[in-house]
Amino acid sequence: MDSKILSANTKFGFKLLAEVLKGDANKNVFVSPASVAMALAMTYNGAAGETQQAMAGTLELEGMNLDEVNRANAALRAKLQDADPSVQLFIANSLWARKGISFQPDFIGRNKEFYGAEVRALDFSDPGAAPTINAWVSKNTKSKITQIVDSPIDPQMILFLINAVYFKGNWTHPFEKELTKERDFTLLDGTQKKCPMMSQGGSYNYYQGEKFQAVSLPYGRRRVSMYVFLPAKESNLKEFCQNLGAENWDNWMSQFHRMEGDIVLPRFKLEYEKLLNNALKAVGMAVAFDPSRANFAAMTSEPAFISEVKHKTFVEVNEEGTEAAAVTSVGMALAAAPSKPPERFRMVVDRPFFFAIRDNATGIILFMGAIVEPKSA
Repeated sequence: MDSKILSANTKFGFKLLAEVLKGDANKNVFVSPASVAMALAMTYNGAAGETQQAMAGTLELEGMNLDEVNRANAALRAKLQDADPSVQLFIANSLWARKGISFQPDFIGRNKEFYGAEVRALDFSDPGAAPTINAWVSKNTKSKITQIVDSPIDPQMILFLINAVYFKGNWTHPFEKELTKERDFTLLDGTQKKCPMMSQGGSYNYYQGEKFQAVSLPYGRRRVSMYVFLPAKESNLKEFCQNLGAENWDNWMSQFHRMEGDIVLPRFKLEYEKLLNNALKAVGMAVAFDPSRANFAAMTSEPAFISEVKHKTFVEVNEEGTEAAAVTSVGMALAAAPSKPPERFRMVVDRPFFFAIRDNATGIILFMGAIVEPKSA
């Protein structure tokens, strides 16, 4: 397993989240950096010249040649697919090409070989084209996300590169339903609302930071965990997110230790969608979206550019565990000093918080989000 691709994914993920939070600071946010990075890595195989350099910078792939990137992603995909027999983790990729447009055989071949991409040519003018693509999305997210491509398809569109991630894991130690109670959750503006809050006590991997506390809640055989970060009362979610980055993240991950404690966590369900064009432009990929400058000569001889990067996610957290899904669609068209821990911690997540779902074996962050107002089913 190439540590460079894991480091790249982590850096890119936090860079992307920072941009997304700028636009959605007062909303619940949930993204899958793994999904976005995979969809863009497939697209990267078609980039050339300045566009390829810009995408490498955005995706933190400098210092790796294309073959290294593809082999590392293939190894990562294989490792994740074999994550933990007691959790479900599926990753699927597909390319949907407009009939009549020719694509470079090497570009198609690499996406099939290294990303396991299903490749289909469709008549995009046919009313059934978008439903066909969306049916694939629905199937690969267990119907949690049912649409990513709008109908009718824009006549300028020539290719959709789509990644889907689906995760379902039961907690290693489920929360007892009878302990779930309505409690106050303090919103960003200081007002309170009643939320169903789950409770349990036990031994956890825990970390007390300077202005936050964090706990790791494992799934199944503990290979995948949810990491919940609760900003201190004298701090807030915005301040916490400003300190989120790959360096701090890696430092925090190394400092979790076993400790007895109690955790109170809201039960919630969230659907999120975001057009990532502006965020990706802001983190260095503007050239790929510019019809006059984008260079995707390694993809097609047609003058192509990235028209849209759409991202949709779903997450439900309850007493049994977590179900989450993400879909990223890249649409190509024609011409981004710890304080001393207490003897026993108590962590009541009753205000806006950050969380991530991480594969502990590889370190890759599958999902991450900021919850400002929990909403349950």
